[in-house]
Amino acid sequence: MAQAIISPHFCSPYPVDLGIVRQVLSGNFSVKDVNGNTVFKVKGAFLSLRERRVLVDGAGNPIVTLQKKLLSTHHRWEVYRGDSTDSGNLVFSVKKSSVVQLKTKLHVFLANNKGEYAPDFKVKGSWFEQSCVVYSGKSKSSNIFAEMHKKHTVTSVLFGKNNFVVTVYPGVDQALIVALIFILNEINFSGSGSNSGSGGD
Repeated sequence: MAQAIISPHFCSPYPVDLGIVRQVLSGNFSVKDVNGNTVFKVKGAFLSLRERRVLVDGAGNPIVTLQKKLLSTHHRWEVYRGDSTDSGNLVFSVKKSSVVQLKTKLHVFLANNKGEYAPDFKVKGSWFEQSCVVYSGKSKSSNIFAEMHKKHTVTSVLFGKNNFVVTVYPGVDQALIVALIFILNEINFSGSGSNSGSGGD
């Protein structure tokens, strides 16, 4: 299975269900375990001129910074360790597998995958279709690392929030999965033309 991409601290030897609540107005995420404890949050970075979010743990400590690359035709996001956006702290990057898509497919490249000839992970699904699968990027492998599905609750209707449950498989970095699902959400909601430009990937 997947190694600890961000930290072994976020890997478990057994499957873990995480509840994700997306706050519609702010776009922020709150992630809870089965006991209702907050284990992750994705929130906006203050004083940022670019689209940037920070994934923090339950105590508010920054884990990774997620930043959209401007003028990217493939809607590329870059993820850095801690609250830095220095190139030396790059952990992985994510982009759409093609510019025009009927269903969203993302390719994930680890920082040491310089040539990006083949993705390390793939993400397939749609926030609108209420489902998502994260699996191996190796062409001959069908290893699934995490699956997301919709959870309907009374509070989601009353408070305008979208609730999802993500099952993270054993040995898979939970922080990685949360970051990928957030990026999938951002790309789905950004639209096909709102952030396209003439720049590179």
